[in-house]
Amino acid sequence: MKLHFNPLSLIFFFFLFGAAMSSNQHDYSDALSKSILFFEGQRSGYLPNDQRLTWRRNSGLSDGWTHSTDLTGGYYDAGDNVKFNFPMAFTTTMLAWSVIEFGELMPPPELRNALVALRWSSDYLLKSVSQLPNRIFVQVGDPIADHNCWERPEDMDTPRTAYVVNAPNPASEVAGEITAALSAASIAVRSSDPGYSQTLLQNAVKTFQFADMHRGAYSSNDDIKNDVCPFYCDFNGFQDELLWGAAWLRKATGDESYLSYIESNREPFGASENVDEFGWDNKIGGLNVLVSKEVITGNMYNLEAYKASAESFMCSLVPESPGQHVEYTPGGLLYKPGGSQLQHATTISFLLLVYAQYLSRSSLSLNCGSLSVPPDHLRRLAKKQVDYILGENPMGLSYMVGYGERYPKRIHHRGSSLPSIVDHPGTIGCKDGSVYFNSTEPNPNVLIGAVVGGPGEDDKYDDDRSDFRKSEPTTYINAPFVGVLAYFAANPSFS
Repeated sequence: MKLHFNPLSLIFFFFLFGAAMSSNQHDYSDALSKSILFFEGQRSGYLPNDQRLTWRRNSGLSDGWTHSTDLTGGYYDAGDNVKFNFPMAFTTTMLAWSVIEFGELMPPPELRNALVALRWSSDYLLKSVSQLPNRIFVQVGDPIADHNCWERPEDMDTPRTAYVVNAPNPASEVAGEITAALSAASIAVRSSDPGYSQTLLQNAVKTFQFADMHRGAYSSNDDIKNDVCPFYCDFNGFQDELLWGAAWLRKATGDESYLSYIESNREPFGASENVDEFGWDNKIGGLNVLVSKEVITGNMYNLEAYKASAESFMCSLVPESPGQHVEYTPGGLLYKPGGSQLQHATTISFLLLVYAQYLSRSSLSLNCGSLSVPPDHLRRLAKKQVDYILGENPMGLSYMVGYGERYPKRIHHRGSSLPSIVDHPGTIGCKDGSVYFNSTEPNPNVLIGAVVGGPGEDDKYDDDRSDFRKSEPTTYINAPFVGVLAYFAANPSFS
């Protein structure tokens, strides 16, 4: 059975909702530009002269001093002032993958901006693995103290603790994700900066050796677990990051040893189960799609099990297909229990487009039992998520700050919600910022391009700074969205 699509009947029953939904054509190019600009608002360290979000200033300039190491730079992951290397590495991987798959579709200025955003984090990750083979840095900033304050990054007076893991203690999930990030980044910059690409790859190899030799979770280290687990503890285990890192090394190097690794460890590492998730703490969905390319375009049939799992995931997103499906809100948003719903929408939309691209290049369709699904149908599913985020939802609200006429004005973000150092040069102390946190006024500094956590399962969103699950932006929501928007900016008439 094949699906034949009539453009007038593309909207599925769960995408039908009321008059609050906008029907305007979206400016995907504008959204792309803003999605990349967002990262400048998350920068830590010395800011360059061409910094475009000028309400930000230098911060975190002493990071690493307790270990006589330069750990300046990188990104604050969300609305706080902590540098969590685990989600930052995932952000880096997704920025790089966005460039790898869709960079050629980006206008040259935006490709340059995307590469600048990528290098801001990859430079920092190189610093975090600079003391291998025996030491890796996994976080900067005391998260408990930081979360008890509401202050600008430029004013930070909370401990800038550098959390370190020394061999033989494990940090496989962080090291595995840093491996993926550096490997993917090495591919993304290979043509523009081959020397830097080689540096990234050499460090990726060393980082993977640490991850694989000292297997285990970084949260198992007694001296740091209390400061990482309340925030970015990987409850899905570390094995997926080992496979993920090896898969990216295979892609970056072509080395057969990594091919053997991902083939032989799939079942022992528990990656044989079908998973309908992909994010900073679970790489299986993305791993299956990434590795499936070896089967689809490279005829590596010994990896067929990865492709089968990728197809199962893709089929679960197609409402007409047999079997179990992912959940959607009444308004059509991909839904997973827990907070920050839009992280799922952006990562899964990215995978839909990438898998569609792999199929198209080989003139194939997705097989869902007796149903044959063409690649363009996967693209339409992704577009529904994009359009929902940009305003076609029951709230009639763009969930990207600064895009469209209506967007969140009271996001959970310290730097955005406090007066800038330009307008208020005096220090705003730890508890002095509470008056701004509790204010009902819009944030004074617009964090352009930030995609917030998004609505609940009922499609409702209250513009409430204190509701961090809905109103807090993160780098790992935006990073895959860069690639998604690049595709639709290059194909604005796709429907």
